[in-house]
Amino acid sequence: MLGASLPTGSVGVAAQVQPAGVPSPVKIVTLGDSLTAGYGLADKDGFVPRLQAALTAKAVAAEVVNAGVSGDTASDGLARLDWSVPQGTAAVLVELGANDMLRGLKPQITRDALDSILKRLSARHIAVLLCGMRGAPNLGAEYDKEFEAIYPDLAAKYGVLIYPFFLDGVAGNLKLTQPDGMHPNPSGVAVIVERILPKVKELVARARALPPS
Repeated sequence: MLGASLPTGSVGVAAQVQPAGVPSPVKIVTLGDSLTAGYGLADKDGFVPRLQAALTAKAVAAEVVNAGVSGDTASDGLARLDWSVPQGTAAVLVELGANDMLRGLKPQITRDALDSILKRLSARHIAVLLCGMRGAPNLGAEYDKEFEAIYPDLAAKYGVLIYPFFLDGVAGNLKLTQPDGMHPNPSGVAVIVERILPKVKELVARARALPPS
């Protein structure tokens, strides 16, 4: 299981003070598992603080809040959705499903949970970036096909942004992962942030165009 440990915590990383004339920061919640929680990393090296730093460097007014909990499945994320995504949230990066796959849960269970998450976020007029995950080879081609189809199918259903594979450029590269071979090390996090940044900037733009939640 990815990050089967105590929750890394739902600790927000505040954006730096914006210069005069810059719009108020868009509040982005990262609803995820250990990959966004920062499992095995120093606080400064986790996905959320590195993404915050990258957005600030690009003068993108956004505040990224860490709602990643190590070991969470998609159903776990659904169960805590309301308190993990409080009022005032303008955008959510949904990164869930890896633990479902590693446990061999039926893909329909994952699909139903993610469907409910997206339905509820859409009803609240919250912009969403859905992060996809790939199946493990040992689960078989049929399982992988059914599991991997969840993400593009739901993104199309709800008209949300999609980043096809959260670990793109990192998975399978032992130089970019921790000793467990799954979680990114600081160099791996840097690759993830660099690759996903254009989609996050698009997410911020979408959030600004939506009515308040």
